[in-house]
Amino acid sequence: MQNESFEIVGEGRNSRWLIACDHACNRVPDWIGGGDLGICADDMERHIAYDVGAAGVTRALADLLDAPAILSRFSRLVIDPNRGEDDPTLLMRLYDGTIIPANRNANHEDLELRLNRLYRPYHATYAMLAAARDDRVICAVHSFTPQLRGRPPRPWQIGILHSHLDTRLADILIDRLRQEPDLCVGDNEPYNGHLPGDAIDRHSLQAGRPNVLIEIRNDLIKTPDAQQAWAQRLAPILDEVLAASGL
Repeated sequence: MQNESFEIVGEGRNSRWLIACDHACNRVPDWIGGGDLGICADDMERHIAYDVGAAGVTRALADLLDAPAILSRFSRLVIDPNRGEDDPTLLMRLYDGTIIPANRNANHEDLELRLNRLYRPYHATYAMLAAARDDRVICAVHSFTPQLRGRPPRPWQIGILHSHLDTRLADILIDRLRQEPDLCVGDNEPYNGHLPGDAIDRHSLQAGRPNVLIEIRNDLIKTPDAQQAWAQRLAPILDEVLAASGL
């Protein structure tokens, strides 16, 4: 099932897991600048527009865990579903050195249109899927760029982000991944894992649902084969960690 705001994979699946991909694609609806934010095609393929490779990992993980998944169908530059409605970065005007012309002069009416057509339907559906089981566990899948412009390279292959408000799954997952000899695992790296009003706060923390947020370095998941390989590696670990947690 899909519309202009979201795609659902495996809605009828009965796993405890719900896999979410907030930055799944770089699509710009045609009612925004004719489908063009005013930046070059190369920038639309960068991490600033979406989480490269994360959608493929999400779909593969959902299949392997027999779990439902929700994926956004609009670029984070159109409006960022992983930000609260009152977050100043909800609609980015400058990101990693790139000015976003279509957002530079966006007014309140423009913002409300994007909220009503994209952001709010995505979160309403996310909330519905999250509430479908009383014992729901959420796994959010993201990816990160190996290096921001003017910044040092990032050494981690994978990062687990979490809030201090709930580390029940994250701590066990970090410990488990650090048993893998070939992985450099970030603990709230490459950035802190909690913003008030973000998707995990909204759908996990506020409802008391166990959760993990996985960040994979995007140069490692650029191809379908690599996305499948990472999902095959992570799926049994996620089930192992959930069982070990006793949640």
